[in-house]
Amino acid sequence: MSLLWGFITDFFTYETTKSVVVKSWSVGIINRVVQLLIIIYFVWWVFLHEKAYQVKDSGIESSVMTKVKGFGYHNNRVMDVADYVAPTQGAAVFCIITKLIVTEEQFQGFCPEVSPFQSSIHVAGIITGACVNSSEGGRCEMEGWCPAENDKVIMQPMMEVENFTIFIKNSIRFPMFNVTRGNFPSSLNTTYIRSCTYDPEHNRHCPIFKVGDVLRYTGQNFSTIAQTGGEIGINIEWECNLDESEERCEPHYSFTRLDAVFQKNAISQGYNFRFAKYYKTENGIENRTDFRTLHKAYAIRFDILVTGLAGKFNTVPTLINLVAAFTSVGLGTVLCDIILLNFLKGADQYKAKKFEEVSESQIQILLSRESCSQLSNKAEEKISDDSGAVSLYLDQQL
Repeated sequence: MSLLWGFITDFFTYETTKSVVVKSWSVGIINRVVQLLIIIYFVWWVFLHEKAYQVKDSGIESSVMTKVKGFGYHNNRVMDVADYVAPTQGAAVFCIITKLIVTEEQFQGFCPEVSPFQSSIHVAGIITGACVNSSEGGRCEMEGWCPAENDKVIMQPMMEVENFTIFIKNSIRFPMFNVTRGNFPSSLNTTYIRSCTYDPEHNRHCPIFKVGDVLRYTGQNFSTIAQTGGEIGINIEWECNLDESEERCEPHYSFTRLDAVFQKNAISQGYNFRFAKYYKTENGIENRTDFRTLHKAYAIRFDILVTGLAGKFNTVPTLINLVAAFTSVGLGTVLCDIILLNFLKGADQYKAKKFEEVSESQIQILLSRESCSQLSNKAEEKISDDSGAVSLYLDQQL
């Protein structure tokens, strides 16, 4: 029963704040320092650095077109764009082939595997289970495209790739603000485009990138990556403050090797892929045979990555962050209360002053005393007819 009564009493209890003035240098300094730090945080970081007074749009819409130019010499032939770029559509992801291992005149048939004792998943065809002799000795027989590919051939890469150029055309749109921008200003003329190459200090608006420069920006050695292939990311970042002129909304380029995490792994380093070109013999309709030329390509893969964030002043986030700032200033009072109640001398006295319990019966007693005091004061008042001044009788008695 007592527990029930205690619960009811606590349920119908009301708490209100009580102001206590504490004249203490140490507590006062802590309170002001905390408030100052909170104000500096909101002014410098929240409003100036993070621009919390703006509404933000990160849903960027982007289109990327690319074009590679350059000529190289590989495997006793001159290579142009149609030979070393894949795919050919000029998309945001493309490869520049640095080395090719070519297996010519393959046809469907039976032939020995190149290397002995390979598992079925590493061979160039389906293992028949028979053993055959070859110029390299006894081998497992396979069914598939013959002769089998030998990708252990030592082949020198096309060193001219380092001087090839990549033209990047990027257009973006922030749909929330209906702002459209391009990665180079319309004021650039044809003469400048034909002669410029990107440089982060002197030609940061030039949309033409030299392959060797891009690799150097990522800290890569061209001779090494040309042998094994690799994956390079060209990052185009749009961070625009639309409270300023839209002309100042410009791209910022950065470069990274995306497959760097695998370079310490000896299993699968670099980047390569295979493709084939097919043809038929002309020995009559009935005797025609399907042939192909198989290419194993080692390439540098380029990924154009576009990100963006635009901001513009808006009343709603401004008011929300202002309210949060004013509310957070009160944290100084909370911290000082914790110190006063727990760590300073005289904490018990502070608790007694700050927390005071008042029951309903005490309120009634105080009210009755106050009414009695007012009645006694009225009875003791004396009015002077000649001057109009009011004085207290008790004061005169004293």
